[in-house]
Amino acid sequence: QVQLVESGGGSVQPGGSLRLSCAASGSIFRVNDMGWYRQAPGKERDLVASISSGGITTYADSVKGRFTISRDNAKNTVYLQMNSLKPEDTAVYYCNAQIAVRSFLRSMDYWGQGTQVTVSS
Repeated sequence: QVQLVESGGGSVQPGGSLRLSCAASGSIFRVNDMGWYRQAPGKERDLVASISSGGITTYADSVKGRFTISRDNAKNTVYLQMNSLKPEDTAVYYCNAQIAVRSFLRSMDYWGQGTQVTVSS
C-alpha cells in the first residue's frame, strides 16, 4: 500500500508565500516523476509543476518565476515553494507521484488527498 501525505496549505494574502510538502510512504521500490496539480472550483485539474527523479523540472506558464519544485529522493518527498501568490492561485493542490512497488512492475500514478490554498486579502 502506497500513501501520499500532503501538508502546508492554508490562507495567505496576495504577495505572500507558502510551502507545500508531500511524502510518499509504504511499499515503494522506485519513485519516478513527482508533481503538483491544482483544481479550482468549476475547473479541471491542471499541472502546476513536475520534477523527474534526476531533477528535471517543468512548470506551468502561470507559475514560472514564482513557484519552485524540489524533491528529496532519500525521503521520497516533493516540495512546492510558492512565492508572490496571487488570488488566481487559489485552488486545491494535489500531489502526484509515479511509483513502482516492485522491480518488475510498471510505475503507477498515486495521488495525495489534496490541500487547500487560498490567496485573499
